[in-house]
Amino acid sequence: MADLTFDNNIHLLGVPKSEKFFLDTSVAQTIYKGQPMIIDQDVDALNATGFLDAAVVAATDVCLGIAAEGKTVAAATAETTEIEIYVSPSIIGFKSAVFDNADLGKVVYMSDSGTLSETAADNPQIGILHKVEDGYAYVQLTTPQICAGA
Repeated sequence: MADLTFDNNIHLLGVPKSEKFFLDTSVAQTIYKGQPMIIDQDVDALNATGFLDAAVVAATDVCLGIAAEGKTVAAATAETTEIEIYVSPSIIGFKSAVFDNADLGKVVYMSDSGTLSETAADNPQIGILHKVEDGYAYVQLTTPQICAGA
């Protein structure tokens, strides 16, 4: 898959937990529902940025969770726009063929804004594989967390 160009068709297992964070406006951003959200310490150490494949995730960056809604912000505007983000212990299902039930308990990363991965390098860690069912990999979020494995 590739970076999202529209809201991701995610499934929720149980009742999700969410928190609100302010969006970074150092550049214009369009965030899609289901997109991983990070604090990129090289860009803005306080505010959320949508993760894209082009981003270099460092071991000091923070994966906040998964966008619960879509939002757009213009560059250089006041950083007052909040976005709701799913956080731990939410369990979110992503359409994926990367994992099967033999992988339960594995750490899950995202290699771009729409693709699950087993690879840590330069990718945000989002959680632990909970189960695979009907073509969806359900990930129990462990976010917010520092991307130490990036």
